[in-house]
Amino acid sequence: MWFQIVLIVAMVGIAIYLMRSTPSARHLAIRRVLVFLALAAGVVVVLAPGWLSAIARLVGIGRGADLLFYSAIVAFLFYVVVEYKRSVELNRTNTRLAREITLLRSRLDDEVGRRSDDDTAR
Repeated sequence: MWFQIVLIVAMVGIAIYLMRSTPSARHLAIRRVLVFLALAAGVVVVLAPGWLSAIARLVGIGRGADLLFYSAIVAFLFYVVVEYKRSVELNRTNTRLAREITLLRSRLDDEVGRRSDDDTAR
């Protein structure tokens, strides 16, 4: 039962992360540590699959496969949120760049138009 609470807290944490502002270098470091820990846990589970079942029984889940499935759901949701935020930030950056390019082109066209007017006046 308590592991269900942990899963719900993890999903609420992911929702809060979704609502926060753009990630900083600290967030990136935390994500890298989490990925490293997940990889290390994956290696341990591959080398000693019985441990996963023992951990599952310890936290009140019947099978190790169920624990793995629940963990994968949380990891997938976290991945989706991170990629969504990254996509939003890239879209904002592209919009900012497009606006800047448009303004620069407009200024350039104005300058070229002024110089051609000056040349025809001479």
